[in-house]
Amino acid sequence: MSALKGIPMSISPELLEVLARMGHGDHIVLADGNFPGENQGADYVIRMDGVGVPELLEDILKLMPVDTAGKSAYVMAVPKGDPEPPVWEKYRKILKKAEGRNVKLTELERFEFYDFTKANAFAIVMTGETALYANLILVKGVVSPK
Repeated sequence: MSALKGIPMSISPELLEVLARMGHGDHIVLADGNFPGENQGADYVIRMDGVGVPELLEDILKLMPVDTAGKSAYVMAVPKGDPEPPVWEKYRKILKKAEGRNVKLTELERFEFYDFTKANAFAIVMTGETALYANLILVKGVVSPK
């Protein structure tokens, strides 16, 4: 819980520090409750079991921009023939509202997602999200002077 003005209540002090430490191009994983986050090799692993990914995404985007160059959001692909998880549409809506543009969700096969996380994740936030295939990777953008 934050005792600062303008910081959403779901943003813990640990997560606020990680978001501030991240630089342009760094990756943060918002992991569902089934994700094996502790063995993915990230410098920071933050447990937030009482929050779901959509709610956390909405609050993170109040503080952190998403990269505009190239691929900026990744999801774990469902097996061939399975329908798209409804949570992905929630992500698209939240991203569009926060960023003012459509942000493409790039699909990575399950083990490719794990490998990508091991190679790129600055931080992993392990949530209590119960939706399947709800893992999301964001690439931090640039905070422009206004």
